[in-house]
Amino acid sequence: MQNKFLLLTERNRQEILSVLPRESEISRLADYFQNFSDSTRIKILSCLSMMNMCVNDLSTILGINQTTISHQLKQLKDQKIVSYRRDGKILVYYLTGSNVNDMMMYAINSF
Repeated sequence: MQNKFLLLTERNRQEILSVLPRESEISRLADYFQNFSDSTRIKILSCLSMMNMCVNDLSTILGINQTTISHQLKQLKDQKIVSYRRDGKILVYYLTGSNVNDMMMYAINSF
């Protein structure tokens, strides 16, 4: 069976294939964007976009138990979306960059 393209030329096809992400990159992108598919993580990210907070602060504001907050923060840390600094015995969490907030604001304004 011969490939027939409606709009795509062979040259365009080759150019597109040359810049498509590799499978390992696609897997990392999918993992990264999966962080935004959970409402608890989005709430945590929204809070952290306003100020740095500890687990107790996030738990109090969101009305979610600390275990759940800690579990979600671990996933966000594993993806390097959030990090923390130690303040005595307290871990204070923060966003690692403004790109997360920018992306969420873009999505909100796109509706």
